[in-house]
Amino acid sequence: MITLRKLFSVIGGIIISANILAQSKSEMEIRKLEQAETDAILKGDTVTLFQKLWAPEFIVNNPANLVVTRQEVAGLLRAGKIDYESFERVIEKISIVENTAIVMGREEIQPKGKTDNAGKIVIRRFTNIWVKRNGMWKAVGRQATISAIN
Repeated sequence: MITLRKLFSVIGGIIISANILAQSKSEMEIRKLEQAETDAILKGDTVTLFQKLWAPEFIVNNPANLVVTRQEVAGLLRAGKIDYESFERVIEKISIVENTAIVMGREEIQPKGKTDNAGKIVIRRFTNIWVKRNGMWKAVGRQATISAIN
């Protein structure tokens, strides 16, 4: 015979498992979007950034200590001021709170061309913020700080 205590324990376990699965699904989505963003930046693909990844109000507190809009970031991409030989993002933590995902970690880039620190390896700490609206995740904010240049 099942006691109320056992029943509540089973129901609680189901609820916890459902929350973990939902978070895992969202985390997987965010990881894919983070990689898509990295790929688009490497290719200078502003169409993907604007249409699929970045919200209209997307802002960045960039490594040059400037707060810029997505239009300004696109201008920097077109001008060759954001141009990388390589770009690796290592996600250390994704925290999902309701419809907001906060992603934190480190990045290793190798700038080229007209980009500051061209030819060097630049290590940055980053935070990206994604919001889910109408079933779709969009990046709304980003902060990146240089922690080392080799």
